[in-house]
Amino acid sequence: MFVDELWIEVIGGRGGDGVVSFRREKYVPMGGPDGGDGGRGGSVYLWADPSRHSFMDLRYRHRLQADHGKPGSGQNRNGRHGSDLSVPVPVGTMVKDDQGDLLADLIQPNQKVCIAAGGLGGRGNAHFTSSRCRSPRLSERGEPGEERRIFLELKLLAQVGLVGFPNAGKSTLLAKISAARPRVADYPFTTVTPNLGLVETEDGAFMVADLPGLIEGAHKGTGLGHRFLKHVERNLLLLLVIDLSPEAKPQPAAAYRQLLNELALFNELLPGYPRVVAGNKIDLPGAQENLRLLKTGVEAGVELFAISAATGSGVGSLVDHLFSRVKQITARRAADNVQTEIKLAPLRQPAGALFEVVKVGHLFTVRGRRIETIIARTDLANEESLRRFQSYCRRCGLEKKLVEMGISEGDTVRIGREEFSYYK
Repeated sequence: MFVDELWIEVIGGRGGDGVVSFRREKYVPMGGPDGGDGGRGGSVYLWADPSRHSFMDLRYRHRLQADHGKPGSGQNRNGRHGSDLSVPVPVGTMVKDDQGDLLADLIQPNQKVCIAAGGLGGRGNAHFTSSRCRSPRLSERGEPGEERRIFLELKLLAQVGLVGFPNAGKSTLLAKISAARPRVADYPFTTVTPNLGLVETEDGAFMVADLPGLIEGAHKGTGLGHRFLKHVERNLLLLLVIDLSPEAKPQPAAAYRQLLNELALFNELLPGYPRVVAGNKIDLPGAQENLRLLKTGVEAGVELFAISAATGSGVGSLVDHLFSRVKQITARRAADNVQTEIKLAPLRQPAGALFEVVKVGHLFTVRGRRIETIIARTDLANEESLRRFQSYCRRCGLEKKLVEMGISEGDTVRIGREEFSYYK
């Protein structure tokens, strides 16, 4: 099955917790703290795999999460980092956030993007030794990984896109020139999903996409073509397949104009794409007259080939011409310094202010990059860690701000995922 759109949740692994530990060794009195750090959480990556052509493998995997980091241990041993999760997606995958903004466009084979970074590991008590505190009994928890809800959209990357009305013979042509075996039948909309085929010549090869047939009004959602018009945008060259048989509807010249019109209404840039016209079914009686009429409607400079996909007549010349055009266009569009790995802006952006407080009734919600990170890494079950966090709240002015906003005993303060009851 062909799946070209998908919502998915990605979660980076949580960092491992730091530990409280003291050196206990014979003949070493007062060995001091030796708690190790937690390991970093794994990250979730997407990479462009040329062997995949849809999101079928991800259809039932709506939640992707990397491994968590392992906690540290005594003797200053750090925890193991969580394993990264690398998810293969087709070349041509567009990654968008839940607001519809484009995060990454994987248009090159093996391109890679980190879509959800893992959290940092917590520090062990060995980090908190000072001249005033020789035996700290506090450590940090690991930081949660990033979480995103993303929309994956595929626009197939093929050098040549076959565009035409139903039953024009696109699938028959693809089966003739490649090893692809699309379903072929004599009724409209036999093809309901795009088919890809690799066309090999003596000098090289190129990829061809057979797209479901368009009908008038496809840009508005009529028929099946509207779902797959987006795939045409990624083709280097368009091959417009026109039915030359006497019973063809619409007639060849009108069919050519309608195809260009539907492409323009979907994307005004598409009519400007390089294109070749193939008049198919030239072996049928009356096709020669339709070919003559079609020539009068095709613009100067646009190559027109008369072929029969069923018998193979004229197909060899068409393939050679397509390969030559693809080679020319590829040379012109060769991109320099293509990024192998795409860098996204982190979700956790540094805030300008230390925090902000929003009051709703008896609930005081505190927001701020730094304070939310600190509470996420504070071990609230550890008395010394809790006192350290309370001290930070006084130093940064949070306690004073809450009093100014009229907080009373028993009111709730929410910071990140934690909630507290306020007492003087």
